Amino acid sequence: MKQAFTMIELIFVLVIIGILSAIALPRLGNVREDAVISKGKAEVASIRGGIALLKSQRLLEGNTTLPQKLDAATANTAGASLFNGGTYGNVLSSPIYAKETGKDNGWTKTDDTTYKYYISGTPIPFTYSTTAGTFDCNASDTTTGTNCKYLTR
Repeated sequence: MKQAFTMIELIFVLVIIGILSAIALPRLGNVREDAVISKGKAEVASIRGGIALLKSQRLLEGNTTLPQKLDAATANTAGASLFNGGTYGNVLSSPIYAKETGKDNGWTKTDDTTYKYYISGTPIPFTYSTTAGTFDCNASDTTTGTNCKYLTR
């Protein structure tokens, strides 16, 4: 009766484990980026919905102008409350907190109407139009257009 594994059996098992890990690890890397995109897509939809709600509230009050700012945050300030606490009302009921510039999976504010969402260190700029009430990125941009499409469709 055999009580131990032979060297060939151990090497065979290690080779199989190596092959399986070589297949699985690259796929796990894509899962993280997909999660970042999904989170961003949900946040963009929430921001757009909040702008539409704010616009409707203002119309009911007889005010046809749109807010000039979506929040009172200072540009390029990590930890600032975005899309909340503006002088014209809250776009979101709970704020999104600004990340440090260049950090993955987060928003930064670059000026009163421009924000950036980062995916794998690449910024996707979004612009709020104070005349149309839209919150969009440039889908035809050669460097950020693909990620823009992922976030807005």
